[in-house]
Amino acid sequence: MDFIEGEVIYFNKPLKWTSFDLVNKFRYKLSRKLHVKKIKVGHAGTLDPLATGVMIVCTGKATKRIDEFQYQTKEYIATLKLGETTPSFDLEKEVDGVYPINHITREQVEHVLQSFIGTIQQIPPVFSACKVEGKRAYELARKGEEVNLKSKTLVIDEMELLDYSLPVIRIRVVCSKGTYIRALARDIGVALHSGAHLIALERTRIGDVTLDQCLSPDDIDAFLSENIAEEATEIAK
Repeated sequence: MDFIEGEVIYFNKPLKWTSFDLVNKFRYKLSRKLHVKKIKVGHAGTLDPLATGVMIVCTGKATKRIDEFQYQTKEYIATLKLGETTPSFDLEKEVDGVYPINHITREQVEHVLQSFIGTIQQIPPVFSACKVEGKRAYELARKGEEVNLKSKTLVIDEMELLDYSLPVIRIRVVCSKGTYIRALARDIGVALHSGAHLIALERTRIGDVTLDQCLSPDDIDAFLSENIAEEATEIAK
């Protein structure tokens, strides 16, 4: 493999790692293996630290393909807890609201999920990387400043209820670029006349790239040893 010319690698991002953590680890190990000081490495489609799953990493000239991958359809498996909300819509922040769930039935959940399929408007979470007057929304939110974000047009292709065990439900979502599953959890809670927040999230697919094709960060050393010939490292010097 020619990582300097450009390669595309698929990773399964671990829990609590930022997307940058993964890119940084791979870039560091790759540059050491190639004996180069700098090499271009980037990723397509950021995942929150509390999310796991498919992340596409590009090197060299292949970084020009990042936009191509970012616009591909994504699939997620999301676990939601109903009856509670948090400011971040996930486990990053403590519960700030408790709501009734006794009225919620499986049929009602399935009906609500179907109502989100198609083109929808979604207001991103204030704890997100969206920019407000040149600053990241999460930077302002963490300072306690008021953040007003505009709604974005998204497409939800599929929504499926995988498990119903109140107060927890697990769903499969197939959606377009820019969809915040945390915000979707918030909106599902509202639609159920209750509250909801995300307690687990796994991205299972980007385009045709699925989890079973992805490397663990633990496999980076073995992967590089297998795909970088000694003569290639000499050329790179």
